[in-house]
Amino acid sequence: MSLRKTPISKSCRIKVGITIGDPSGIGPFITIKAVNQLPDIADLVIIGDSSLLSKIPGFRNLKKRKIRVVDLKNVAKKGFKPGKVKAEYGKASIEYLDRAVRLIKAKELDCLVTAPISKEAINLAGFDYSGHTEYFARKTNSKDLVMMLLNKHLRFSLVTRHIRLKDVPGQLSINRICQVTRVTYSALKNIFGISYPKIVICGLNPHASDNGLIGTEERTILSPAVKKLSSELAGITGPLPSDIAIVKALKKEFDAAIVMYHDQALIPLKITGMDGGVNITLGLEFVRTSPLHGTAFDIARTKGPANCNSMISAIRLALKCASIQRKD
Repeated sequence: MSLRKTPISKSCRIKVGITIGDPSGIGPFITIKAVNQLPDIADLVIIGDSSLLSKIPGFRNLKKRKIRVVDLKNVAKKGFKPGKVKAEYGKASIEYLDRAVRLIKAKELDCLVTAPISKEAINLAGFDYSGHTEYFARKTNSKDLVMMLLNKHLRFSLVTRHIRLKDVPGQLSINRICQVTRVTYSALKNIFGISYPKIVICGLNPHASDNGLIGTEERTILSPAVKKLSSELAGITGPLPSDIAIVKALKKEFDAAIVMYHDQALIPLKITGMDGGVNITLGLEFVRTSPLHGTAFDIARTKGPANCNSMISAIRLALKCASIQRKD
C-alpha cells in the first residue's frame, strides 16, 4: 500500500474523510492516533464529536497540522463511558456516516475511511443495517456492492457476508458469483491500477467437492459461473479448492480471490497480516475503506493500548485508490 506515486502537491491533494465510528469504541482513539502518525500527504477531514475527541492525546496537534474536524456535537458529555453499547452511540455513528455521504456528494471529499461501528448499537437505535456495506448500498442506491478484504499479501471479495454458515449454500448462485467477480475485476483495473487482473474462484466444499463426492455446488453453480465469466473476461480461474487457491494467491499467481463466505477470507488474512488489514467497498462511485477489526469495546472500556495500524493502512489505501481513480 505504498504512497510513492500518490500526488501530494497542494493543487491536487486528495481530500480524505474519516468518520470516528461508534463513539464508545476505539474508533475515536485510533483515528487521532493514526492521523498523527501519517505524513502530510492529503487533506484529512475528521467527522465526529469534538468534545469527545478533545479528551484523546494528540487532538491538539490536529489544529497545528490544519486537519479539519466536522463537529456534530451529538455525544452527551455527562455520563459518557467508553466500552458501552447504547442506542445513542449507534445513532451518533450513523449521523457521522450521513454527514460524510453529504460531503462526498457535495464534492468536499474524494474518498472515505470509516472507523468501526457496532451493529448491536445501530440496531438498538432503530437502524436495520448489518454493517457499513449495507448502509452504503441503501444510501447510494447501489445494488452491486462488493466487500473486499485485503492486506499487503492477499485480496478477497466475498460472495456472502455476515450470514450463518449453514445458510451460505442457499445464497450462492451463478449470477451472484458473476456479479461479484465482475465488480472485483473492474475495481482491480480502475482503482488498483492492474491492467490485466487475474482472479481465482474458490470452491465452497473441501477439495472443491472432489467431482461431486463432497457436495454439488461446484458442479451446479461455481463451474457454470466460471465458464460464463471466462467467456467475458480474461484471467479467470476456478473453481479451485480454497486452500490451494489461497496459497497460489499468496504466491502472487492471482490478484484476488473470490470466496464464498466470511471466514474463508478472514482466517488467512488475519494469519498473514491482521494489523494491516483493510475492508474496501467495491462498486461505489467513490473509494471507501475501513480497518479490518471491530469496535473493541473491551479495550475501550479498560483504556488499554489500541493498535492503529489497520486504520493507517485504510487511510493509505483510500488515498492510493482515490489517486488512481482520479487519473482515470
